[in-house]
Amino acid sequence: MKFSRNVILSIFMIGTFAIGMTEYAVTGLLTQFAADLDVAVSTTGLLLSVYAISVAVCGPLLRILTVKYSPKPLLIALISIFIVSNMVAATAPSFEILLLSRLLSATMHAPFFGLTMSMAVEISPPHKRTSAIAAVQGGLTIAVMLGVPFGSYIGGILDWRLVFWFITLMGVINLIGLIIVTPNMKQKEVPKLKNELAVLKNKNVWMLIAIIVFGFSGVFTAYTFTEPMLRELAGFDLTSITIGLFLFGFGAVTGNFLSGRFQTEVLTERLMVAMAILGTVLISFTFLLMNPFLTYVACFLFGAGTFGTTPILNTKIILAATEAPALSGTIAASVFNLANSIGATLGSLLLTNHFSFREITFVAGGMIFFGVILIFVTYKIEDKSLFTAPKEVYE
Repeated sequence: MKFSRNVILSIFMIGTFAIGMTEYAVTGLLTQFAADLDVAVSTTGLLLSVYAISVAVCGPLLRILTVKYSPKPLLIALISIFIVSNMVAATAPSFEILLLSRLLSATMHAPFFGLTMSMAVEISPPHKRTSAIAAVQGGLTIAVMLGVPFGSYIGGILDWRLVFWFITLMGVINLIGLIIVTPNMKQKEVPKLKNELAVLKNKNVWMLIAIIVFGFSGVFTAYTFTEPMLRELAGFDLTSITIGLFLFGFGAVTGNFLSGRFQTEVLTERLMVAMAILGTVLISFTFLLMNPFLTYVACFLFGAGTFGTTPILNTKIILAATEAPALSGTIAASVFNLANSIGATLGSLLLTNHFSFREITFVAGGMIFFGVILIFVTYKIEDKSLFTAPKEVYE
């Protein structure tokens, strides 16, 4: 490596920041999209759910097709797709074109995250693997902290299209950084797709997938409509909504980097606690919105719980999927976005069928607690040797 581990991780973070802003900034712009493109707010939720399902479906397919390519040129190609897709979004004349731009951007999401997380693990000592993944994931959480409220504020006072131009600029900066900094790591042997797909028989991976799909998906059942809830239930104006979204993101960054400090052998226990706290926050969320101060506290805790769990689950999948070193990171990113799509679609469906925001958060919290049950089952049956670093790395 010509550059230090921290420099490489920083460049990866810029990329995940830009991608995270693309994925999540729309949550602070739903009202603006609805007004400018003449669609219902419930319809704009498709910008999240369609993006997420495209990541879940197209991401693994693209990674399978490119599994034989070296990481550096592949990362450069992926970020180029990202730049083009956001230029299309910035100039979209209709909701349908904006939706198509989201589909295009989503195709590169999972492979990019997968490659950067896998490379972060490869260039890190065993006891720093969780923190390396948290660093890559940190770009996304910083996007939630700064990008979402910034996008909401700019979209509210100027034009939502400027948000996508800013994202495009971040993509160009990352492209330059990847060309200069990313190590040109040659694969020791070309991955064999048949061997990689053997991960589909791994019970440890399937239990983690179940936790994310049937439990963590509850997050997006509620998160998709955070901005309308802050507007309608808390009575917040644009500035107060921006502060609330910022605090969600600040909680996300805090939770992400705190969980990155956990050693791999205690990840399951920490995950159980984090998910239980998150479920409690979601169930009590609409009650807390009755008070402005408690609303801000709820936003912070919601973000901390959501993104305090993701590095743990990402790390566990990558370490458990020993058969699929090339695909494991992409699998993790894709499964999370499948959960996001399920949650966002369920939230939109419930809202369309006249469920109240309170009822929606109850459903979301119930799903999280079902995930806690699955984590407990996982703890009993998983192969714990997969998550234990050799003792000498601590000495």
